[in-house]
Amino acid sequence: LTELHPFRNHPFQVRDDDEMDKMVDSIKEYGVMTPAIVRPRKDGGYEIVAGHRRCHASQRAGVETMPCIVRDMDDDTAIILMVDSNCQREHILPSEKAKAYEMKLEAIKRQGQRTDLTSGQLGQKLSRPISVEQVADDAGTSIKQVQRFIRLNKLTPELMKMVDDGKLKTTPAVELSYLTPEEQEDFLSYMESEGCTPSLSQAQKLKEASKESVLTPEKIQHIMAAKPPSVKPRDPQLMIPVAKVERYFPKGFTSDQMQQVIVKLLENYARAHQHGSR
Repeated sequence: LTELHPFRNHPFQVRDDDEMDKMVDSIKEYGVMTPAIVRPRKDGGYEIVAGHRRCHASQRAGVETMPCIVRDMDDDTAIILMVDSNCQREHILPSEKAKAYEMKLEAIKRQGQRTDLTSGQLGQKLSRPISVEQVADDAGTSIKQVQRFIRLNKLTPELMKMVDDGKLKTTPAVELSYLTPEEQEDFLSYMESEGCTPSLSQAQKLKEASKESVLTPEKIQHIMAAKPPSVKPRDPQLMIPVAKVERYFPKGFTSDQMQQVIVKLLENYARAHQHGSR
């Protein structure tokens, strides 16, 4: 384990959570079942490409070695393998996914890959996939989702942490990423002082004001304090339990059939009432 070193700029956190505790117990009993993938370092030792959590669990388990597959690979190939091996995990923070997608996208662009692949999202064969399409296809998500996550990298660390903590929803956070760092700081101060978070429409208005270079602290307060447009009240609903009326209908009548009959009877009643009043 002393020969193993973490991947440079590794975007995924190694957390001591319940899953890690289970992995430690498993390693104590059975050892590491799946070898890590590593590559030789110029400075000696090996860089972990896939297996950071297994390495950490092995350290906690008190073992001195773990099985590894050594591969010679360039930086971009290593980045793509590192991202792919981690993105399939169940619990990944938005910030981790944002950094990983961006790292892989840049690696693919540098490689200038030209490969045939079938995109499950687009349902067609792409002879020259655009890089972001390949990232989306490999991750089993949409191009729009990949672009939205990558956009989150423009958030200040404080706002990104709010997204990770679930205090700020991803959709409005994407809109806030278009604010300058100074505007984001001003908006963070407003949220903390007022104890609020923006809706999507509010975030869009903040983005538009930033685009027009008018997003001052006063403008932020004006946008956030504005009342949303009034929603037209729904028509009142009349609910009649089926149990109350089913005895008046043939057996097997559906609720829709009952409703049609009731409306027809009411129409006849209304006509008879009108004739009677004359």
